[in-house]
Amino acid sequence: EPTYDPHCGSLHLISNGCEPVAVISADKLRDYDEGPAETAAIAEVLMNDARTGKYVIAKEAWDCIWEELIQHKKGPITIAVRPGYEHLYEEYNFSFDMLFEMIDELNRLISKYSSDEWKTKPTAIRLVEILTEHRASVEKELEEIHTGQRQLKKKDFLGTDQREKQRKLKQPQDDETEMTVVDAATESKRKTRMRYFSELEQKLHREKRSEMKQLAEMREEAAKSSGKISTNIDLLQALSDALVQVRILQDTDMIDQEMALRLVKRIRTV
Repeated sequence: EPTYDPHCGSLHLISNGCEPVAVISADKLRDYDEGPAETAAIAEVLMNDARTGKYVIAKEAWDCIWEELIQHKKGPITIAVRPGYEHLYEEYNFSFDMLFEMIDELNRLISKYSSDEWKTKPTAIRLVEILTEHRASVEKELEEIHTGQRQLKKKDFLGTDQREKQRKLKQPQDDETEMTVVDAATESKRKTRMRYFSELEQKLHREKRSEMKQLAEMREEAAKSSGKISTNIDLLQALSDALVQVRILQDTDMIDQEMALRLVKRIRTV
């Protein structure tokens, strides 16, 4: 669960509070196209601070420093100089469950910092942009695993559930008749997911009925005022139909449970 650092709260040990003055992306800082701009963002913050501004080198040298440190690697040792770093993204994979957890957390953060409390602050806007880009990369990785472009291997970050699935696939067929504790847990998860489908369908159905009732009332009012009516009934119907299609695809084994759950989560987001 998210927590608030006591140094920023009750202890009041951070001068001027803990709200950031800028949001910087380390990935962009090392990027050959976006790196100079990210370097300039750091320098601008330092230059505009009375405590550090007088120590910042002239703007004309910023790009040169970035090129020497990042492109020519003349600075301290960083992760970028690790042998094979350029292929690190393709070398290790995460399981479906782990990627889903990442996406859920990214969705939580994006939703929080897009709220009315934060959405007008430049730092929050920048943070949402970076998190949204990262979510897209995680979703791309999830899609690559689903399509087989990425193959899960023993050395990958699989988690307990995925490792158990792979272990069972290597067992003799005769073992399939034995219902282990893990089998029961997997079946329980499947039933939980199916309940999730059903509850979401019922919720959409209730909302659709409520919408239809409101629509009838609005039409009655509109008849008196000759105004125009806007409704979400078509959208609700489309979402309900989409859920039905997802369940049909899963029931006929055209998609697995992970992909079905992913689709339902997207529908829920809409």
